[in-house]
Amino acid sequence: MKFIFSAAIFCVLSTKAFADPQITSWFTLDSGRFAQIYRTVAEKNSGQTETTWSNGRNTQSQPAYCGVQKIMSSSNWIYVFSTGLGSQIMGPWQNGFFPNLPTDQHFIFALPRHPKVQPTQNFNRLGEIGMFVDGVRMFDAGDAFSYSHQKHQDASPRAGIGQGDRVWNRDALVNEGRTFDAALAHQQNRGTYHYHVEPIALRYELGDHVDFDSATKTYRESSSAPTKHSPILGWMQDGYPVYGPYGFSNPTNPASGVRRMISGFALRNGENGTDNLAQTGRRTLPTWEAREQNRSAVLPDFQTGPNVSEKYPLGHYIEDYAYVGDCGKTLGKDFDLDELNGRWCVTPEFPQGTYAYFTTIDVNGQPVYPYNMGRRFHGYPIGCLVTGVHEPVTTNFLAHPVTNLKTATAKTTTISWNAGNGGYDSR
Repeated sequence: MKFIFSAAIFCVLSTKAFADPQITSWFTLDSGRFAQIYRTVAEKNSGQTETTWSNGRNTQSQPAYCGVQKIMSSSNWIYVFSTGLGSQIMGPWQNGFFPNLPTDQHFIFALPRHPKVQPTQNFNRLGEIGMFVDGVRMFDAGDAFSYSHQKHQDASPRAGIGQGDRVWNRDALVNEGRTFDAALAHQQNRGTYHYHVEPIALRYELGDHVDFDSATKTYRESSSAPTKHSPILGWMQDGYPVYGPYGFSNPTNPASGVRRMISGFALRNGENGTDNLAQTGRRTLPTWEAREQNRSAVLPDFQTGPNVSEKYPLGHYIEDYAYVGDCGKTLGKDFDLDELNGRWCVTPEFPQGTYAYFTTIDVNGQPVYPYNMGRRFHGYPIGCLVTGVHEPVTTNFLAHPVTNLKTATAKTTTISWNAGNGGYDSR
C-alpha cells in the first residue's frame, strides 16, 4: 500500500496547559497522518513511499499513525502515548540492505512534572534516555557495544562475543552512522525507531534553523545566522528539557543574542589541554569518566583499548573524548555546556530559568559529542515506559482512538499515584 494520508486532528487543551511546556511542546501537527518510509534510494528519488512494509522480521502490516497520539496529565506526571514513528518520511537505510525496519511500538512514556536535581549524580550505562517531542525515542551516544581486550576486537551484532568489556564504548554516530537515514535515525532489531544524535528532520519541522533540499530530500543546517533560540526538541527521563543547538549568549540574559552552544568535550588529540591517545595509547580513562565511576583513570592491562589506528580512529569510542573543564578551560568562557551537556539558563519557555540540555553541533552543522546528553542525568531519571495510567488524569491532546498497547516487559514500569504518602509507587 503506497499513498499519503492526512486526517483532521482533534485536540483538547486545558487552560492550564497553555502555560506548561511539558504539555504544549509536543509536535502533534502530523499525528493524524500515516507514517511513511522510503525502503530504497530508488523510492526516495521517485518520491514513492510505503505505509505498510515487511522484511520478514519487522512487519508493519497495517498503516500506523505518526508519533504522538495522546497526552494525559496529572499533578505529578505527563503521559505521552506514541507509535514511535517519525513524522517525516523515514528511510531509506543502506538502500534497503539494513536488516531492520521501523514498526509501531504503541508505548506510553511517563514524564515527571517536577524534576529534582540529584545531589550525587550517579554514572549511568544509559541506553534510552528520553523522548523527542515527535514521539520518537532518544538513545544515548553509545551503540551498546564495546572493545573486548581478550578478543582484541570490538563486540558487534555479528562478532558473537557479547557486548565487550564495557570500558571502551563505541560511539554510535561513528560506528553506526552509515545506517542512519536522512533524519539521522534508525531502528534496532525490534523495530524501535530512534535517534542517538540531533533529530535534524524534527528540527526542520519545528523551524530550528534547518533547510530541506527537495531535490535530494536531505536536511542541512541553514547557512544564515541564527536569529532565535532553539525550541524544545524533547524531554529527558529526569523531566528536564533538551533544546536545539542555539541558546542565549548569556545564559541568564534573553537580550544577549543567540548563538550556537559549544560542547564541553574535545578529542584527546593533544589539543585544548588534552592528552594525546595517539601517543600514549588507550591506557587511561578520561578524567570525567573516572570521576563519575569513582575509579582510577589508569587502567589495568586487561582493560586497555586498541591503539589509535585506521581501524580504531580517534573518536571511535566515547572515552576518546575529554571534558575540557578538566583540562584548564573555563565553563561559561571557553565553552557553554557542562559534562552532562546542559546548563542552568533562561529560555523562551522558562523565563525564570531551568536546567536544560542542548543538542550539540559543530561550526559546519555536524553532530558532535556528546550529542544530546553526557553519561549522567542532572535529575532523577524516573521517567519511563508504563503499561497503563492508574490515577486520575486530564486528557490534554487526543488525535484519535488509540489501539491496544503492545507492552515491552524489559523496560516497562507501572506507576500509580499514592495519595496516602504523597509519592509514587514504581513496580
